[in-house]
Amino acid sequence: MKLFTCQHCDQVLYFENVRCEKCGHRLGYLAETNVLSALEPAGDASEVETWSALGARGKTFRFCANAAYDACNWMIPADASETYCIACRHNRTVPDLTLADNVAAWRRLETAKHRLFYTLLRLRLPLANRIDAPAYGLVFDFLAEAPTQAVPKVMTGHDNGVITIALAEADDVEREKRRLAMGEPYRTLLGHFRHEVGHYFWDRLVGEGEALPACRAVFGDESQDYGQALQAYYANGAPADWQNNFVSAYATAHPWEDFAETWAHYLHIVDTLEMANAFGLRIRPKVDKSAELAVAIDLDPYREGDIQPITDAWLPLTFAVNSLNRCMGVPDLYPFVLSPAVIAKLGFIHDLVHAR
Repeated sequence: MKLFTCQHCDQVLYFENVRCEKCGHRLGYLAETNVLSALEPAGDASEVETWSALGARGKTFRFCANAAYDACNWMIPADASETYCIACRHNRTVPDLTLADNVAAWRRLETAKHRLFYTLLRLRLPLANRIDAPAYGLVFDFLAEAPTQAVPKVMTGHDNGVITIALAEADDVEREKRRLAMGEPYRTLLGHFRHEVGHYFWDRLVGEGEALPACRAVFGDESQDYGQALQAYYANGAPADWQNNFVSAYATAHPWEDFAETWAHYLHIVDTLEMANAFGLRIRPKVDKSAELAVAIDLDPYREGDIQPITDAWLPLTFAVNSLNRCMGVPDLYPFVLSPAVIAKLGFIHDLVHAR
């Protein structure tokens, strides 16, 4: 993620901003050019409100239909046939929006989903939806729990391009209960999206294709029974030495979960490093006489050709921010260890993405 600036007054803007606090211009995100643009009414006679974008002179746009619920600030061309933006076209099911609590929770899901799509678009990954590709397109079902106990609880997960996110995960208290029950060091909405989409891109980028042998060499043989592997994990937990080879305990459950967990962490890292670069962050501890923790985060992780400069910048950054968090009495920003084996797995993900 990066910082943006208002084209009218040069105020610094953030990705979710819908109005410039300095000059009052309404804002909309132009996904095709990665610009958060100040907007002015187009002044045409159409029934749908259209806008001129100061970040794309000469072009007119309208908001995604989900802007009516304050759930999206992305734009589509004024003459487009679609009513939803490139991110919201992947929604298949949303909760009952006549209920105020559902709307508030769904907005939080959309905030995380739009940050996910920012990264996927920056990485130029294939993003077919079910209209364009009915057999394998990526879609999201955002499901609320049924009011009766007789119906099974909604389970967050992935199945053949369909990613289900339980609406209850948008409740911070409920999500924290689930984190503690699962013994997880980290559980966020954005983390859910990044993990589940990792399963989707295993299907799309690895599957039965040319990358499969190399993927198996790094992550293991995914043909082992998935259900049995999960049962064994929940019964026995992770091996005692799991941190030597895996980014999380859950990654030990099955090679598919290892891939999805590593994929999620790769997205965590590139997105956070881009923002660190946008802020011009430099790490240089005064007590570090050898300068082992010194780093100037001036790289674009989306364009970097190798994983090593990315992890070389990431490790000192997380040491610094984790230390700051502890001064505030809050959990570490990044409570994970990147062993050499995990860095090699991140390198596979990086090469897989950039090979396209």
